Amino acid sequence: MINTGKLAGRTIFITGASRGIGKSIALKAAKDGANIVIAAKTAEPHPKLPGTIYTAATEIEAAGGKALPCVVDVRDEKQVINAVENAVAKFGGIDVVVNNASAISLTDTLSTDMKRYDLMNNINARGTFLVSKVCIPYLKKSTNPHIVNISPPLNMKPVWFKNHVAYTMAKYGMSMCVLGMAEEFKPDGIAVNAVWPKTAIHTAAMDMLSGPDSSNACRKPEIMSDAVYALLCKDSKSVTGQFLIDEDILKNEGITDFTDYACNPANKDQLMMDFFLDDTQDNLIKTSPDKTSEEPGQMARVFNAINANLSSELVSKTGAIYQFNVKGKESGVWFIDLKNGKGATGKGEPSQPADATLTMDSDNFFAMFSGKLKPVSAFMTGKLNISGNMQKAMKLEKLMNTLKSKL
Repeated sequence: MINTGKLAGRTIFITGASRGIGKSIALKAAKDGANIVIAAKTAEPHPKLPGTIYTAATEIEAAGGKALPCVVDVRDEKQVINAVENAVAKFGGIDVVVNNASAISLTDTLSTDMKRYDLMNNINARGTFLVSKVCIPYLKKSTNPHIVNISPPLNMKPVWFKNHVAYTMAKYGMSMCVLGMAEEFKPDGIAVNAVWPKTAIHTAAMDMLSGPDSSNACRKPEIMSDAVYALLCKDSKSVTGQFLIDEDILKNEGITDFTDYACNPANKDQLMMDFFLDDTQDNLIKTSPDKTSEEPGQMARVFNAINANLSSELVSKTGAIYQFNVKGKESGVWFIDLKNGKGATGKGEPSQPADATLTMDSDNFFAMFSGKLKPVSAFMTGKLNISGNMQKAMKLEKLMNTLKSKL
């Protein structure tokens, strides 16, 4: 997506812009010479995540824009108001708001403590409402005002609620802001839209949660920044109240080859679909094996292969015990100990409490370990239930990758 210069001199207030998708959007607009308000919490370096509001400001100005780094927790009304007032004082107004800041916890109802529930709803839904509310009086004075929420289409299928209802509620809160505010502020010419990625997007946060290997199934943040850029270059009166997908926006701009957006171009046709899209379910159906083809002893094959790949190095990198409650033709309970010695597997419950317990049918279990079914797709669509430490559960994917060719 080539820069056109249309955002030159415009002031864009972006939450969560110190890294990831938010920073990518900021850098794209900066190439036009836009003014970027970096509204994020990270003033001091995070021990595991690179980037602060100040390092982002340096990159933005090097790209050709002007930057105003502001320490902002979107849950804090005073911090939001101060940042907006400082932005207006420095740049003379606000033309665009990008509500990108978000919190995620893919936990079921009983596993979601109220502190985590409050965090997600206060950042995602309340934070989006608050930032928009404070900026709207200034957006009304802009010649081409936009609000863009990085949030999904409102898909009411139960599968998107059953495994992580608290997160879905919080994320859909952002989308409901689109639905309501688009109509409310249409007479003022303020466009309010949502943009959501078709595939998983690789960020430093994803590396921290599931390891760098996750990038093989992801696209770069630049596909989102190019899509948002294309949207912001349009007349605000021409499109509002829409739930847009990054790939669709770019197709409408004439882009047909998305190879360069893939972190690993060789995997451009095997990317992991994002949450809340029906394509995710379609992809799962296509990649799941036919139950009638399930061979006896598949569970034994999986655990024999796991045993052959155990090592003290794998144990030191993983540090977790897993229990598998398997249903279907080869139902039973199995475990993998990647916390002690050189590791161990076996039938029955582990001798120590499991860090994570995974429940699924045996055919899907085999498909997952043989690389035919992506764990995240299985989880998102209800084929896989996880209880316990979600972060440690995600580490299993690396073991699965080593087994693909052996099953």
